[in-house]
Amino acid sequence: MLCRDVMEVIERSYPPSCAMEWDNVGLLVGSREKEVNRIYVALDATDEVIEAAVEFHADMLVTHHPMIFSAMRRITEDDFIGKRVIRLIQKDIAYYAMHTNYDVMGMAKLSEQVLGLKDGQVLEVTCPESPIDGTPQGIGRVADLEEPVSLAECCEQVKQRFSLDTVKVFGNLEALMKRIAISPGAGKSMVKAALHMQADVLITGDIDHHTGIDAVAQGLAVIDAGHYGIEQIFIRDMAEFLKKAFPDAEVMEAPVCHPFQVV
Repeated sequence: MLCRDVMEVIERSYPPSCAMEWDNVGLLVGSREKEVNRIYVALDATDEVIEAAVEFHADMLVTHHPMIFSAMRRITEDDFIGKRVIRLIQKDIAYYAMHTNYDVMGMAKLSEQVLGLKDGQVLEVTCPESPIDGTPQGIGRVADLEEPVSLAECCEQVKQRFSLDTVKVFGNLEALMKRIAISPGAGKSMVKAALHMQADVLITGDIDHHTGIDAVAQGLAVIDAGHYGIEQIFIRDMAEFLKKAFPDAEVMEAPVCHPFQVV
């Protein structure tokens, strides 16, 4: 199969038109005509991931976060992004990123399922009509629990479901949570949507001090499970998607490796 065949299958389920206008998704490095037999799947195209893809003899690297966001005036080894681009080209690895189009058409529903929520609504609609079925789609999900749980219990459930040792929480641990919102990734901008949807708690990542305390002041608890902490579910999900779509291809998942340590 060719790279463009893989792209066609991915984009059938995760249309680039569903990505935010500021995003940079699609084939970022390499040729659509590249023969692909081995695919490496990761969250980010870090130096370590690229070297792992090289060792795997990958023909294609698929990540969630785009390695290239802003315009690049030159591609040289003087720049760490340029160095990565050169390495991919030297090893003839096509590189494809699927970011907010996957957030909208995959990550939102998947995070709801992992957390064990049912009958969720879209937290913030960004795609009023899905090109697949015409339904509204967007970032995150919000759903009601059958029975309320304490914020402390909610934290434990998040840790268990996403295999995390710790989470950061803003709010009264004894307060009862009934309406749960989840928005994988950086959720600072989702506080307003969670309040609008009358959520009791927002589960997300990358919450700073002022965002956290201001959310609590407005009646919204926040559980910061980390940007990587929630979004690492992309790796297994996309690897399984590609294995099913291309049973003759070899697909390898990057190991879950949190980018920081708490000491």
